[in-house]
Amino acid sequence: MPAFAATLMADFVYLRDIDPTIIQDIRYAGSNNFVGRRLPGYEAAECIVRRDLALRLKAVQAELGPRGLSLKMLDCYRPVRAVSEMLAWSQDGVETTAGRRYTPHVAKQDLFRLGYIAARSGHSTGAAIDLTLVELAVDNFADFDPAKDYADCTAPAALRAPESSVDMGTGYDCLDPKAHTSAQGLTPEQRRWRSELVTVMARQGFVNYAREWWHFSLPGADATTYVFPIRPRR
Repeated sequence: MPAFAATLMADFVYLRDIDPTIIQDIRYAGSNNFVGRRLPGYEAAECIVRRDLALRLKAVQAELGPRGLSLKMLDCYRPVRAVSEMLAWSQDGVETTAGRRYTPHVAKQDLFRLGYIAARSGHSTGAAIDLTLVELAVDNFADFDPAKDYADCTAPAALRAPESSVDMGTGYDCLDPKAHTSAQGLTPEQRRWRSELVTVMARQGFVNYAREWWHFSLPGADATTYVFPIRPRR
């Protein structure tokens, strides 16, 4: 059962307080995601995680900085109510433009069965994160236009919704076999970036989820899930 709390739990922190140099683009706090709207519980675009995980991310960032790279957080702690909203969306039978952009080759009704959508998420424990790499020498803040007809998440980077990331071969949250970390059909550069992300995260104990190149977690973490909202950092 999830633990209920109205405020930030004692062992959770805002990542910005541990390392403000890590770029954040918390996608479920806006409309640039497969549901196409802000999810419940995301009252602020802030990365909240367990303190130990935050310190490990700080160490990864320290390794990347001298190489002109940075982590970019896409999702961190995820309230249980947001997970429930994702599950309900996957089962409502309604196809949307945003949904098809993220599920170009997988039928919406099959997302739960195939493991792309879950009834329970490690994100709700504060010990799982979604992230990518960015090159500091380039513009990392391209604007998302919800009215624009972007290509699907498996298309070339220039045609997809803006990621402001190195080219990992798909966009974030691409619910597609091409997003599997070891997928075939990638360019050598895309494979290199995926390998780079997995390697640098592994040095701090993070384990990648094979179906999502962006998803990492800490094994052995407390499995308690939480419902407290992500509120503005004070």
